[in-house]
Amino acid sequence: MHIDFAPPSGGTYNNAGSSRQLTSYMEHEDLERMEKGIYTDSFFDLTDDNIYKSKVIKDIDSNIGQLLKTDAKFFAIHISPSESELRAMGNTEQEKAEALKRYIREIFIPEYAKNFNKGLSEADIKFYGKIHFDRSRSDNELNMHCHLIVSRKDQANKKKLSPLTNHKNTKEGMVTGGFDRVNLFQQAEQRFDKLFGYNRQLSESFEYSNTMKNGSIDDKLKMQEQKLKEPKQYFTGEKKKEIFQSSEKENMTSCNIDNKAENKQSYNRQNNNSSDYLLSIFSLGDGNNYDATQAEELQAQKRKKKKGIRR
Repeated sequence: MHIDFAPPSGGTYNNAGSSRQLTSYMEHEDLERMEKGIYTDSFFDLTDDNIYKSKVIKDIDSNIGQLLKTDAKFFAIHISPSESELRAMGNTEQEKAEALKRYIREIFIPEYAKNFNKGLSEADIKFYGKIHFDRSRSDNELNMHCHLIVSRKDQANKKKLSPLTNHKNTKEGMVTGGFDRVNLFQQAEQRFDKLFGYNRQLSESFEYSNTMKNGSIDDKLKMQEQKLKEPKQYFTGEKKKEIFQSSEKENMTSCNIDNKAENKQSYNRQNNNSSDYLLSIFSLGDGNNYDATQAEELQAQKRKKKKGIRR
């Protein structure tokens, strides 16, 4: 699962003014699909479907009480399930779209509200979503994802809510509450798995990607060891088999080279595209292959670190 908060910009994601430009972009795929007679999905909120773009713009643009001209008026959030997650969500595009909306309504928005630590529920969040079915720069077979536009103010137009704040459940001072992004990502992932009965591999979990990106050398080594011991899943049609990975080096290094290169490129892209605003759950693709080279490098770094502190 990949979740990110789009960084504000001077273009489509300019959130200091009207939401018109972003909502227009969110509809960009509809005309082409309608001309081909392909299923499309309209804007939706917590309870309703088939919402007109004009209503979205009016509701978001009018919910800005006490905000300054340069303040953010809304936030854009992208929710992109992986191919394997999408396969667990239904058979047809329409089934997957309905499942994704259900996930957003029943899990993501409630967790989003809860993480402000202000006693909010999903009913307090003003948001609109739009399902996209394609991604032009992707070779994946399945590319369904959802764009959310979320108001900076709550439904009552009283409380300011920012998921980009660095405060976390603060009790005193000018800013109380905050927003715990790590907890949001963890809960959103765990509840997705429970809702759809999804058997998540360690390598595609938030815990794994966060540790491999931000953890200590010891933590990374422990995570690699856990990954090695994990049953590896193979899919043949609708039948799934689990085979334990061998701990012998010759088996570890005989992993598919193409998949290994693809995983390395994905990992590098994640590190190169990091931003204060782009806070994501990264899916590392089919990262079930044990990377012996990476483990050896981590061990070398650990030995070098210990050697450097000897006197």
